[in-house]
Parts: sequence; C-alpha cells; structure tokens
Amino acid sequence: MSDVDWTALIEARLAELRVASEASRDDREPVELDQTRQGRLSRIDAMQGQAMAQASEARRAQQISRLKAALERLERGDFGECLDCGEPIAEARLTNDPAVTLCIDCAGARE
Repeated sequence: MSDVDWTALIEARLAELRVASEASRDDREPVELDQTRQGRLSRIDAMQGQAMAQASEARRAQQISRLKAALERLERGDFGECLDCGEPIAEARLTNDPAVTLCIDCAGARE
C-alpha cells in the first residue's frame, strides 16, 4: 500500500469520535419535566436537542465500530481491499474514510 500510517490515522479518528461523544454527554441526558424551571416550549426544544444528540451519538457509535473493524483488517493484512471484488481501494478514498470496505466501482454498483 502507501506510506500512510493507517493505524495512526484510524486511531486519531477514533480519538476524535470519543472526544465528541464525551462533549455531548450532557446533551443526551434525560430532559427534566420540572415546569417551574422551564416552560413547555423550552422543554420541547430541549427534548429535540436531546433527540438530535442521541442520533449523533448513534452515528458516532456506528463509525467507531466501522473504524475498529478497519483496524482488524489492518491486523489481518487485508485492509484496503474491496470486500466485493478484492481489488485495491483508492488511497484517496481510504484517506477520506479509512473504514470504507468497497472500491468506488462496487460502492457505485450497490447504489
């Protein structure tokens, strides 16, 4: 493959996701129903914010799983190979998202 340190790149992405997850922890907490502290509309806004934070966390968790799988592929020695056709995945594609498992042709064929 190339001179890119894929392990370092993946670990850096994992660290970024973990920091973002920690930063949004309070936003995902249950919304209090104490109307003496906030009005009904403010509570609805808070609940919408909570739902968006929870959805973001779910996407982060999925990305973390995909990046961990990429680390496993690195250890096995098949990182950067398309899971469908076995051809190499373009380095630019992997640099953008090291968790991708398909070359551009196979990914396009699935869409």
